[in-house]
Amino acid sequence: MSSSTNVYVRIFLPRHHHQPLNYSSSVRLPLIVYFHGGAFILCSADMTVFHDFCLNMAVQLQAVVVSVEYRLAPEHRLPATYDDAMQVLHWIKASQEEEEWLSKYADFSNCFLMGTSAGGNLAYHAGLRATAQVDDLLPLQIGGLILHHAFFSGVNMTDSELRLVEKDPIYHPSVSELSWSLCLPHEADRDHEYCNPTVESGSKLLLDRIKWLGWKVMVTGTDGDPLIDRLIELVKIIKQKGVQVVAHFAEEGFHAMEIADGSKAEVLYDQIKHFIFSSNLFAWSVMVIGNMYICMSLLIWLL
Repeated sequence: MSSSTNVYVRIFLPRHHHQPLNYSSSVRLPLIVYFHGGAFILCSADMTVFHDFCLNMAVQLQAVVVSVEYRLAPEHRLPATYDDAMQVLHWIKASQEEEEWLSKYADFSNCFLMGTSAGGNLAYHAGLRATAQVDDLLPLQIGGLILHHAFFSGVNMTDSELRLVEKDPIYHPSVSELSWSLCLPHEADRDHEYCNPTVESGSKLLLDRIKWLGWKVMVTGTDGDPLIDRLIELVKIIKQKGVQVVAHFAEEGFHAMEIADGSKAEVLYDQIKHFIFSSNLFAWSVMVIGNMYICMSLLIWLL
């Protein structure tokens, strides 16, 4: 997709939707832009676990999944990764007539940003950035964010990070600290807004735009993940901003467990499916209420 940054995407279709090139249909599938995990310093979109997860998600959700390969730290510190995400969104917009799998099958008006772990952080910040570029991204229209075990942190450890410090097989606070030291801007600590969404900064203000746009946010996690307290706090902040948020916190488990154990992903796929197909009705309701408010204001002004 980009020879200068080596950013590329992998596109997944439900198997029975992979038809000959002359296939024509009015049916369009939801579009999920997916960002893999790896603490911003590891992994890639073509790893088997992420390939299988996206493939199964496309089949189970009946959706087009665009899995993004982005630049990693420490060679490319944040916000380089967020820049890559926006580059991909603009590429998708521009590829409407050029990329056949997208033009034939994807519903550009029904797009969701999703990520696992560091990818969840990426989906969150890419979503915040995208709120300021809504018109520039048309006909691509984002309906919501799906934050799967999103990777956040802070200078002060939470109760869950202290309690579960040696119990999660994937996540360990010492690894988290090292990762953030390698990916945050130089001189920044873990209370930087890229890392800690609860700090008083611009990210909270941008949630107002998400509310105004009628986007929904889905946050998933498990009480066996040391990050659970941070995710619960994020849900509270999003709710306080008046954004419709759906939270699914499983009992037991571990960080990003659905990636490591495919059998646990079935529940997640059902949750995402319900979230996606209920978002259209919510967005329509927001639009109707907004139009009613405009009409009432106009009537009052005329009177």
